[in-house]
Amino acid sequence: MKINLIEKPSTIINNPLSKHNYFGWPTVARLKNGRIAVAASGYRLGHVCPFGKAVMAFSDDNGKTYTNAFPVIDTVLDDRDAGLCPFGESGLIVTSFNNTREFQKHCAQDEPEEIKNYICNYLATVTDDEERKVLGSTFRISTDNGLTFGDLHLSAVTSPHGPCVLNDGSILWMGYSFITDESKAGKDDYLAAYKINCDGSMQFIGKMDNAYDNGTRVYANEPHAIQLPDGRIVCHFRAEHNFTTWQTVSEDGGKTWSPAEKILPDFGGAPSHLLLHSSGVLISCHGYREAPYGIKVMFSTDGGRTWGEDQWLYKNNISDDLGYPSTIELDDGSLLTVFYAKESENGPCVIMQQKWTFEL
Repeated sequence: MKINLIEKPSTIINNPLSKHNYFGWPTVARLKNGRIAVAASGYRLGHVCPFGKAVMAFSDDNGKTYTNAFPVIDTVLDDRDAGLCPFGESGLIVTSFNNTREFQKHCAQDEPEEIKNYICNYLATVTDDEERKVLGSTFRISTDNGLTFGDLHLSAVTSPHGPCVLNDGSILWMGYSFITDESKAGKDDYLAAYKINCDGSMQFIGKMDNAYDNGTRVYANEPHAIQLPDGRIVCHFRAEHNFTTWQTVSEDGGKTWSPAEKILPDFGGAPSHLLLHSSGVLISCHGYREAPYGIKVMFSTDGGRTWGEDQWLYKNNISDDLGYPSTIELDDGSLLTVFYAKESENGPCVIMQQKWTFEL
């Protein structure tokens, strides 16, 4: 495959006039009405921040311009990764998750004194009951293409880019089991598939068996899944211990999953997002956090059974605080990939996009 970049990467969501100027972990989606929606965690002070909220912006001109980002999920906690899942004729699910007050206080200890006090003073106003009501993986559902949203729901699983729509129109969320006790991460966690109903209720479908890398259990998290025309569901997930991407496949609607296989070398990049192009090519993009840092993409012409070598879509040369790309196809077959990165060494993270095409 040959990648052809269209114009330079551009910043589409930022907040340069405020200290609340950090944005990260976005997802892009094409709605049934033709609009482009981009969700992200934003209006933050930094990587961990109680003021973070899941926000969304729209584009009506194929990504040339975007509206200001507005909050969709804004709990009293640190609302993080923002996923998107359009469904039906006008449905849209926005997902997020958050951290406990104690975890946020712990992270604040490394901040400058005035920022630490700012964070801790706010967290002191949050009650146990307020935390209990919203702690976990969260989502809201819209039935009018994101103009209005229903109540906040809690999910048993979380993932950066949210659920996927299956061929029969049902919604499957392949996610990481949400555990509030950080000490259990890597021990009691697992990847599991759930069906989501329009009223926010969920049903367990199945889970992936633990994966092992040279005898060591893989801390599997941050998955994204897609169903192909032949019915197979392909899922890519992040292996935490060596920051790379693995793959598992389900042939029975998510009830059982094949033994996971590593498809990138150690520190090859993660987490990944999957898109089936109209040409039939399956595309997986991921963040690469080794120098020179950036966004990479790889292709499969056989439904994920084999993958070509990953290629650069964007190089940062500034910071490894970047990634979480996702991609949509535009009307002319070209691609638009959204991710987060820093524009300068001392600047905050912002949401960026790169338009591109590929040649078979």
